[in-house]
Amino acid sequence: MTASSSGTLITVAPTGAEHSKAEVPNLPVTLEELVRTGQDCERVGASMIHVHIRDAEARPSLDQGLLKETVAALRGETNLIVQLSTGGAVTDPEEDRLAVLDAMPDSASCTMGTVNFGDAVFMNRWEFIVELHKRMQEREIVPEYEIFDVGQLASLNRLLDEHGAPAGGHVHVDLVMGVPGGMPGTTEMLTSALRLLPQGASFSATGIGRTSLPVMLASLSAGGHLRVGMEDTLSYARGERVRDNAQLAARAAALSRIAQRPPIAVDEALTLLGVRQSR
Repeated sequence: MTASSSGTLITVAPTGAEHSKAEVPNLPVTLEELVRTGQDCERVGASMIHVHIRDAEARPSLDQGLLKETVAALRGETNLIVQLSTGGAVTDPEEDRLAVLDAMPDSASCTMGTVNFGDAVFMNRWEFIVELHKRMQEREIVPEYEIFDVGQLASLNRLLDEHGAPAGGHVHVDLVMGVPGGMPGTTEMLTSALRLLPQGASFSATGIGRTSLPVMLASLSAGGHLRVGMEDTLSYARGERVRDNAQLAARAAALSRIAQRPPIAVDEALTLLGVRQSR
């Protein structure tokens, strides 16, 4: 059984670590661009932002100073729940990924297993996952458990059984679907994944590339929440490039209203996820 909600949590993932600014000129990579993106997406219905940062040359970075500056700026200029990625780029070492938590975001991603990520390998050893989980418990940072394949849900249940509930006490999962090497972005696969969710968990779903819209519709029909953004897709429709992240967030908000589960405000999202109120 999953936690139900009368509304939809919309998370925007604006940048990621895969796309280059040279190839995607409208990708938000500077702090100013990221803050403006957050403001625009909040305005149309987003309550949380999933953040990867870039350095001065627009390369993926886990620099501590930049991470802390980014968290502070987003908190100061938006009301969004700030979630940092601990995935970084597939080449980032484990210690740098663990150190992301020192920037003290409201939430952080916790990927529940290793996956072939296109032509690369996104490595997440069991010992690393456990350490990430424990550090988030200590810092009262709410994890979002990223699931790239259904077997990783078995690992999540093991993690909770062996090492206890996450900070905030509530389990929230993001099903990342359609990555080459991971689970396909289909209604059938989403339905299969939901059978393995921990008792009482809530879930968002993310469709990569052309699976973005089918996964969005399937998630809404199953009572789930949504993650959208240019990290996950650069196409708005066949032959039409995404204009900006707010365009994707606005579509997610419109579809959630059609599903009679309108976007939830930040205060409700804080309660849903169990984010500490002293943020």
